[in-house]
Amino acid sequence: MNASVGKPNSAQPQASMQDALRAEAAQEPDAPHTGPVKRETQIIAIYGKGGIGKSFTLANLSYMMAQQGKRVLLIGCDPKSDTTSLLFGGRACPTIIETSSKKKLAGEAVQIGDVCFKRDGVYAMELGGPEVGRGCGGRGIIHGFELLEKLGFHQWDFDYVLLDFLGDVVCGGFGLPIARDMCQKVIVVGSNDLQSLYVANNVCSAVDYFRRLGGNVGVAGLVINKDDGTGEAQAFAEAVGIPVLSAIPADDDIRRKSANYEIVGMPGSPWASVFETLAEQVATAPPVRPNPLTHETLLGLFKGDAVGRGVVLNPATMEDMCGSALVEKPSLEVVYEGS
Repeated sequence: MNASVGKPNSAQPQASMQDALRAEAAQEPDAPHTGPVKRETQIIAIYGKGGIGKSFTLANLSYMMAQQGKRVLLIGCDPKSDTTSLLFGGRACPTIIETSSKKKLAGEAVQIGDVCFKRDGVYAMELGGPEVGRGCGGRGIIHGFELLEKLGFHQWDFDYVLLDFLGDVVCGGFGLPIARDMCQKVIVVGSNDLQSLYVANNVCSAVDYFRRLGGNVGVAGLVINKDDGTGEAQAFAEAVGIPVLSAIPADDDIRRKSANYEIVGMPGSPWASVFETLAEQVATAPPVRPNPLTHETLLGLFKGDAVGRGVVLNPATMEDMCGSALVEKPSLEVVYEGS
């Protein structure tokens, strides 16, 4: 029997591989891209104390950006779902969480048109949250972003995505953009009052904490809303090392129009320049690592009569707690000699 019968020819596969490599090497590289560069979306998270004016600031800021030719997506991440109310003249949007629940019960998939709405070039949606006392708002935020990813969030083409977050809630869901590098920078809205600056300082502390863990999110600056000129917010910004992006005055015209769900940040309005400047600052301000203040240093920005300094902490006694003289009872503890 011929020993070579049935033996594979190893030379032929080797020659085929060499030919394939030569053919691949002979291919010309793709021509360099000469078309317009695809825009890189800036994702910006705005934080602040509840009621400080984040929604007012963002509705007017997003509207002005759209009028300047930018593609803007505004996402409300506050369980109150009030971010888009001003943008839509007081109309409430169906929230993502509410719509998702209804669609799931009906066996249907959520579509973009179910949750995203537009006005004069601004695209807007609300994440929403659970009913009062029936769930965790932070978990609602996480669920909302999971659904956004299923809807193709990372493929959307916007110049700016603005996220409106409640800043005086410290659970992880509301810190999601900072903790997971989901945004490039944070903007804080505050005023010349202790509570709003306390919240702003907490946000700066969160950013600093995650930067120490290797995160990349920074604070772009502070927007002073309802500025009465007393200067505490300006002093806070200087102390933590962040710029003031804009100071929106405490003006009765702004208050009335905002209460009537009117946009004041539109071209040609008396307040147009305020929001034109803010739009430019938001676009160009670099994210920086803040230096959060200690509680005592934060209190030091205010006058003593405003924050109660000089008050002495007087420790309570057991007699105080019981409301009467304390009767010492003999101890039943056994004490051994030499112990």
